[in-house]
This record gives sequence, C-alpha cells and structure tokens, in this order.
Amino acid sequence: MTALSALSPLDGRYARQTASLAPIFSELGLMRARLTAEVAWLLALSEERAIPELPPFSAASRARLEQVITEFNEEAGNEIKAIEATTNHDVKAIEYYLRRYMSQHVDLKPAAEFVHFALTSEDINNVAYSLMTQAGRSTVLLPALDTIMNALENLATSEAHQAMLARTHGQPASPTTLGKEIRVFVTRLARIIDQIRAVPLLAKMNGAVGNYNAHYIAYPEVDWPELSARVLATLGLQQNPHTTQIEPHDGLADLCHAFMRANTVLIDLTRDLWGYISLGYFRQKTRPGEVGSSTMPHKVNPIDFENAEGNLGLANALLDHLAAKLPISRFQRDLSDSTVLRNIGSAFGYTLLAYNSCARGLAKLEVDRTRLQSDLDDRIEVLTEAVQTVMRRYGLTGGYEDLKALSRGRALSSQDLAEFIAGLSLPAAVKAQLQALTPTTYTGNAPEQAKNHPRT
Repeated sequence: MTALSALSPLDGRYARQTASLAPIFSELGLMRARLTAEVAWLLALSEERAIPELPPFSAASRARLEQVITEFNEEAGNEIKAIEATTNHDVKAIEYYLRRYMSQHVDLKPAAEFVHFALTSEDINNVAYSLMTQAGRSTVLLPALDTIMNALENLATSEAHQAMLARTHGQPASPTTLGKEIRVFVTRLARIIDQIRAVPLLAKMNGAVGNYNAHYIAYPEVDWPELSARVLATLGLQQNPHTTQIEPHDGLADLCHAFMRANTVLIDLTRDLWGYISLGYFRQKTRPGEVGSSTMPHKVNPIDFENAEGNLGLANALLDHLAAKLPISRFQRDLSDSTVLRNIGSAFGYTLLAYNSCARGLAKLEVDRTRLQSDLDDRIEVLTEAVQTVMRRYGLTGGYEDLKALSRGRALSSQDLAEFIAGLSLPAAVKAQLQALTPTTYTGNAPEQAKNHPRT
C-alpha cells in the first residue's frame, strides 16, 4: 500500500500529518499493547507468594520478558499474524507468540503455562485499548491542543486592546476587542482540556464473566481483585471492580464525549475565524508558489480552517458513535464492540488532522488594523446603546424609542448623534463624555477580559 493506493485518506493523502498516531493505534500498536498487558499480568503472578508454582523472575529474566515489548517490530507482528492464520483468534495468537518466545529461553520456559493464566481475551483487549488511548491522549492529542491554546493565548493577549465591531445575528453590534473574543475560546477550551486530562481510563482483569471464576478455583487464597488492581495501576489504569466479560467502556465514552466538546468549540472557532477573514479583519500569510484558485489568481482561501472544520465533523461523528455504541453489550458479552473499537484510531486521526490544520491556520493570521478601524468608523449607530442607557440613569424617558427612530435602518453620522446628545437635558460633563465617545473607545472591560482579568 502506498499513499496513492490507501483506502483511507488518513493512511494516504494525510499520512504524514497523522504519522504520530500510527504506532499507537495501528494493528501493530494493538499487538504491542496486548503484549504489554500479558507480560504485566505474568510478572504480577510471579510476585504473588500464594502461587508457588511460578517463582519470581530474576532481574535478567524480567529484562528478557520486557524485551518482547521494547523490541517489538513489524517482523514480530507478521509472526503473530501467521499464528492468527491458524488460530483465527487474534488474542490467542498473542498468547502463543509469547509462549513460543519464552520456550526459546531456558529461564523463561518453565513459566510458559502461566501466560494468559485465568484470563479471557477481553482482559487483554480492554487493557490494550486503554493503554493505546492513554498514549494517544497524552503524547499526541493533548500536545496538539496545547499548540492551538498557545496560539490563541498569544493572540488574545497581543490583541487585548484592538477594538473590533461585534456582530450579533451577523449585524453590527456593540464594539468589543479582538483579544477578548479570542479569550472566550481560550477559556472554553481550557476547561474542556482539564476534563480530557481528568477522565480516568478504566480496565479489568477479572475473567470470563467478571467474577474471577477460574482465578479462585485455581488459587482460592489469592486476593485476586487486589492483584488485578495492582497490575492495572502499574500500567497507569484504574480498575473497574464490576464488569461482565467486557469492561463496559464508560470511561472511554466519557473521553470521547470530552474530545467531542473540545472539537465542537473548535468548530465554532474555525467558523468565526473564517468569517473574520471574510470581513477582512485578518489577512493570511502566503507561501511562494502556492495557488488559491485554479482560475482566479488573486485568491487566498481560508483552507486550513475549512479543512479543520470538515475533519472535526468527521471526528465527532466517529467519536459520537463510539460513545453511544461501546457501553452497550447483550447480556455478558457480544462482539459488536470489537469491530467498532478498531476504529478509535480513525476517530483520533481525524481529530489530530483537524488540530494540525487549525494550528496552521492560526499561524498564518495577520490582523488588518486599518480594516477593523474602518468598520468601526462607519458604524456610529452602535453608540446609541450607550446614549439611551445614560439617559435612563438620569431619568430621561423615551430614549430608546427616540434613538430607534433616529438610527434603525439608516446610516447615522457622528454629527447626527452629536446633535441628538446636544439636545438632551443632561449635565454638561455627561454630554461631553457621550460626544467624545467613539466605537473604538466603547469596549467596556473587553481589554481586561482579553488579559484574563474580567473584574479589573
């Protein structure tokens, strides 16, 4: 398979952009995670005093077992696939591969019968997928989100005082600052990123239907729930104490929903930035040789934000299905979750692709201050809110209605507004203050909010 022949664009056109996820969520990555679970279980059994038939491994033997994971490569993966061609069972092929490896070493061979001891395949699978998700979240996806957050934080701070005409319902509204509007997204994303980090990844190693049946019949004196929790803790996972044959995937559903919320906020961001580019508030840096349109030479399209928006939608569709489907299983087990789980890499792949596109788009933005100022200067009518509110303070009635008649549906000049203010029964200092007001200075505490100090 090449980039040109791949069925999925994640493995074709966008392979370079999603390459960091491939070692984690590919089938090779799944095999490695399964072996990690098998070895962790075997080592824990050897440390259990109540299992005299499996004495503790020496330091050298432990190192040799860990080599199965650290030196795992495509050749080893192909060997497992060859075994699976006979077993027609992917997890059993992992078990046989590990046993074959151990049989080739004198110090490990006696322990081969304890590989996969008392476990069902789901004990390995659920741990493997949690390990993969843990790695994808911490080493790839959260750093990609941090890149976006850093860019937004810099933009919010640097443009804290840059006045901008707000638009409600797409129409000119009370002025704000560019930095404050970006701060809104920083605050929203920061909260959700904390939630993404905090979602515990759950796992179980409790046998065929979750009762440690085989465990206790072999060694009734062992505290199997405690041993299982200990193994999972060494892998950075949290034990789910009550399960059927499968871990119900509620933790994974929580994480999918958390990423969906982050992605939804980014869809909102990309659409706003697209709109600001359309209004001329931002220009985009160009690259030599780049083409914006096959027929219109002048075009510089906001393709990064459009790409991000499209892939965020794809990601959320997959994440939503994962979150809705995975927690549902008939009785103690059915296989409908198994085939769905294999697509978790695709969900995170489209997510990463979108994050990278968004970061690229942010890096291209340049503020057009002249355009922003021109828009403000042309919209004197946005100051009518200020005038009618001050009129209310001083007990003048009908201010809203008078200003509505003066401004709604027509162009209002600064002279028109100044004359209206001059005719009001207000203190001279208040009149002077209102007449000096401009759309550029009528921004409330937006500059302070942009600097993350909304009460200043």
